Amino acid sequence: MLSVCHFLNSRTTDSLRRLGRQASTALYRSAEAACALLLLSAAMAQEPSKFELKGDWDVRVTVPGRDSHVVRVTPAVMISVSTEKYTAVPMFNPKVGGWVKGAQLRGVKAQETTSAHLLDEASLVLRAGPEPDAAVLVKGKDYEADLVWGTFGRLEGSSIKADQDVYASYRYSLMRLDAVVLSPDGSVTVRQGEPRAAAPAAPAVRAGERNLGSVYIPGFITKLEGDHLFPVLELAYPERKLVRSATIARVIERLNSGRPVRILAWGDSVTDGAYLPRADHWQEQFVARLRVQFPKAQIELLTQAWGGRNTSTYLKEPPGSVHNYKETVLGVKPDVVISEFVNDAGLKPEQVEERYSKLLADFKEIGADWIILTPHYVRPDWMALTREREVDEDPRPYVAGLRQFAAKHDVALADASLRYGRLWRQGVPYNTLMVNAINHPNAFGMRLFADALMALF
Repeated sequence: MLSVCHFLNSRTTDSLRRLGRQASTALYRSAEAACALLLLSAAMAQEPSKFELKGDWDVRVTVPGRDSHVVRVTPAVMISVSTEKYTAVPMFNPKVGGWVKGAQLRGVKAQETTSAHLLDEASLVLRAGPEPDAAVLVKGKDYEADLVWGTFGRLEGSSIKADQDVYASYRYSLMRLDAVVLSPDGSVTVRQGEPRAAAPAAPAVRAGERNLGSVYIPGFITKLEGDHLFPVLELAYPERKLVRSATIARVIERLNSGRPVRILAWGDSVTDGAYLPRADHWQEQFVARLRVQFPKAQIELLTQAWGGRNTSTYLKEPPGSVHNYKETVLGVKPDVVISEFVNDAGLKPEQVEERYSKLLADFKEIGADWIILTPHYVRPDWMALTREREVDEDPRPYVAGLRQFAAKHDVALADASLRYGRLWRQGVPYNTLMVNAINHPNAFGMRLFADALMALF
């Protein structure tokens, strides 16, 4: 049974979706709930393994009650690309994010973006043709490049014509997540994951095996450091007892009564989720689980989301806009609003209090209850983090402001941020969930939002 639970708890969400399609939703969710309890019990019973560096690429793995093993991790590698063809190179735009300043080098391309720090910055050479003796284009004269993000574009007055083919040669590395596995025979091995420019997935742990943790290769590194080691310290998020707010009590009463409940998911690109299948969106996962828990519920799910925008943008949209706040949020008369705005993360607590108080007054006026989702973790440097281990406490003032606001005004808070902060304890570097290497969670990352919401119910 525990092996099945490890499968259900796996980050390999393709397997989860296949299982979900083959079995009834109710049966699947019941098994998932039972497994969550079993995994928590197992986590308490199993003392975590210890990882220690014993060389540049060697790790000593000590499993309590067993002999220690020194395992070898495959070193990071550089990949060479020669004369990669680019047609109609755009003008370089220094005023936008590094991933959209120009043409994106294919080797470092992620979902919608490129992945930073994977390009060997000294290696990029652009030529006017594919021949070895073709003219070398000059950076700063013919083109400009963002070498951190792996993008380049032509300059005004350059020798590169608008419809000209340009050939790029460069070197780059990829991210990788290796699994450290205890086999039934007592041996410990490192199973290498598939290298990717973003969201590298750890290889599957097979029946009878135990996942001891992972080794994270974030790009090209010359040796392992302690921050690359992620032993499993807990198998699942330690659910805590929550004080049920009046908001949730009202919503539960309505769900149990069988009266129609209109839920509006309101947010940015994470709520829009266009980069994932619809069933993987956090609101779809949440409502599917609500319907199992409350079989009488008559739920209508609406989504109003706008990528790259925040609550301020919505409030400024004029009448008639497809994202006008009064028409598309208040005007649809939701019974429950669930908001997710990682793009509000620049707000200070006093700004949260001011803006969100206005939203709360508006929702009360139309009789809607409000649940606020705290945001997921985004790429470390955007959060002033220097590592992905030991990051339990979210450093963003916005998150602190949301918690203060919810407590002060008795607004329900689904604290997804807490779950992201503990992923390292489960052997998961949180940024490996971002399919664009910045802030777009994969299906497992979306599930953490649904988990945080279900904890309220």
